[in-house]
Parts: sequence; C-alpha cells; structure tokens
Amino acid sequence: MGSVKAFSKTGPTHMMAKAGAAGSSPTKTIEIDWDNEEHRRCITACLVKGTYVLESERANSSEADDDDDSDKPLAPAWWESFHFRLFRELKCACGCALCKICRHIVEAKSPRFIYGAIFEYAPPVGSRRHPSAPSYVVAFRGTMRRDATTLGDVCLDLGILLNKHHNCVRFTHAREEVGKFLDDTGSCAAVWLAGHSLGASIALDVGRAIVMGANREVNMPTFLFNPPQVSPTALISDKLPITKTVVHTSSYILKQGLGKVLKPHKKNMDHHFEQLSPWAPNLYVHQRDIICKGFIDYFEQRERVRERLPSVAASGTTLSYRDMCRSVLGGQNDRPHLLPSAILWKNESPDGDAHELRQWWQPQGPELVLSHKSYEWPASTNKA
Repeated sequence: MGSVKAFSKTGPTHMMAKAGAAGSSPTKTIEIDWDNEEHRRCITACLVKGTYVLESERANSSEADDDDDSDKPLAPAWWESFHFRLFRELKCACGCALCKICRHIVEAKSPRFIYGAIFEYAPPVGSRRHPSAPSYVVAFRGTMRRDATTLGDVCLDLGILLNKHHNCVRFTHAREEVGKFLDDTGSCAAVWLAGHSLGASIALDVGRAIVMGANREVNMPTFLFNPPQVSPTALISDKLPITKTVVHTSSYILKQGLGKVLKPHKKNMDHHFEQLSPWAPNLYVHQRDIICKGFIDYFEQRERVRERLPSVAASGTTLSYRDMCRSVLGGQNDRPHLLPSAILWKNESPDGDAHELRQWWQPQGPELVLSHKSYEWPASTNKA
C-alpha cells in the first residue's frame, strides 16, 4: 500500500483514474493509448524512475537490519500501475578506479549496483493488446546523489564528457546484456529503450550498437530524457542568436576543410551515418538544461546551415572535433559521436528543475511547454 500511495502522490496524477468514480480508485490508471505521445512519454519516464527507486531500495536494504521488514518496497508501483512486470534487473559492479583499488586492498567482492531493468508488458487478462504497445522496455537510470553508486556514476559522467564512455564497464555490460536479450526474443521492434541523463547515454550507446550491428533496417523506439551532449557553444546565450549562428557556420566550414584532410576518417563517419540514419530516437531536452542543450544547438544550427550552405552542412554534419582528435591520435571510432536523425522534443517552460526526470511525466502545463521537430539525415545529401 505504501508503494501505491507514494506513486499516487509523485507520479503522473493526470493518468490516474479519478477517486470516487464508479469502480475506480486513486491507484488505478486510465486506459493507455499507445499511439498517444503523452502516454508513451509518461509511462517510459515512470519506468526509468522505477530503476532509480530499485537501486535506492537495494542500497538501503543492504544497510538495514535483515530482520527489519517493516518497509514495503516503493519501486513496483512505478511499473505495475501500467501493467508491466519486472523481468530482469541489470546489475554490474562499479568500475571506477577507486572501487577497483579498494577491492584489491580488501580482497572483497564489490556490490553489484542496479543501473537498469527490463520490464515486460503484461496487459490485464481478457483485455485486447494494443498493436502499438511494446513487449518489453529496457530502462536505465542516471546519476544518483547520496548513494553508494554516486562515485561510479560521476566517473561515468566524466567519461561521457571526454567521449571515453564506450568501453566503460557499465556501458559494455549493458550492450552485452541487451544484445543477449534481443537474441532470445528474436525481435527489436517490440523492445523499447529508455533512459535519463547518464542512463540516456547508456540507452543511446546500446541503440547505436544494435542498429549498426544489424544486417537490416532496425526500428527500435527509443526515449532519451535529458541526454547529455556537452558542447562549448551551448554556453552562448540564446539572446545572441546571430553570434551562435556565426560560430556554428564557421565550425561547419572548418570541419568541411578538415574532412578533406582526414579522408579515411570522413569516409568512416559517412558510412556510420548511413547505417544510423533510419533510426530516429526521441530526445527529450530542456532549453535551460546545459547538460543536454548541445543537442538542441546541434540539430537546430545544422538545419540553418543546411538552408544556407547545403554542401557545407552535408560535409560537416558527420564530423565532430572529438572524433577527429581521436582519429589524429590513432583511435578510429567505430561509432559516431553525433546522431544523424532524431525527433527533438523541447521543453520551453521557465519553471522547474530543467534536468529533473519528473518533468517528463507531466501533462502540458506550467512545468512542460513541449514542442517537437523531426530531423533527418538524407543519404542523398551526403553525396553532394
């Protein structure tokens, strides 16, 4: 009961049946329309929230008295309310340097933290299964504060900043686990990916690996909430649009020139963009969130450059300075740092915490002023 009460207070109240209605209670949710963007967004955000609560309760239970069973788990309501069941927890030991040193000193096993979970959709018995409903949702949490996993999370955040996260333990484990799971299920279309912040980076990395590793076009619905994309140009105020446009245009011209020098790298990135272009993950970003604002600038400025200088945009779109630096130093990337296609959902609300997950299970209103635009990377442009 405690789980349900906590969910009913902090979850998506607009999707809960009105108390007092015939045969309803505050614990029941309205009928889900899987073709409705708001329903898909709210539910996937709640599943991601469930992974946060799972790890929090795991950490608390390991510190609590084993005989103390007074506290009921709060996590299940975040998925059971939408007819999901917990299929599998995704766990791995922390791979940060400090934890490795501690394990070596004390010769002890490191606890395995929950960084994600696989949820199986199980509609009520007798109800018709919606054709657009997922069979499974793989959800990943982000950085947790004041938790045993905080240090490892922060180390991964730093790895993302330096574009060195691909080989981190958690990212590698996620790709392996989801890959094996997909081999067992035999289909990608019925499996959705979701994540928040650091978890969005993991979901993005997993999605890239699946799409690029497939020998056919893969449609894998993906929901990324506040995905990190740190860019120096994001520091330029939106009140200086001309300055921002000039900086981005100059950058594209420079990258076009560098692409002619780094021809093998350019060819490699063009090929990867070709592979990834059919996949358009949903990016949920806030215009005030400096952590993910780079995605807004990347897609919007790319569009502006394409309108003015199409050949420059086509040449510079596939290149990033971080990937080019790695190439110069002898580290050829097997996947691009940037995305060719996406559906960009932008929250323009002046209220609330711009990086908080809860904004994404809200309806349109003071906390969520949502607009969206689809961005594609046509292969024909690449040949210009």
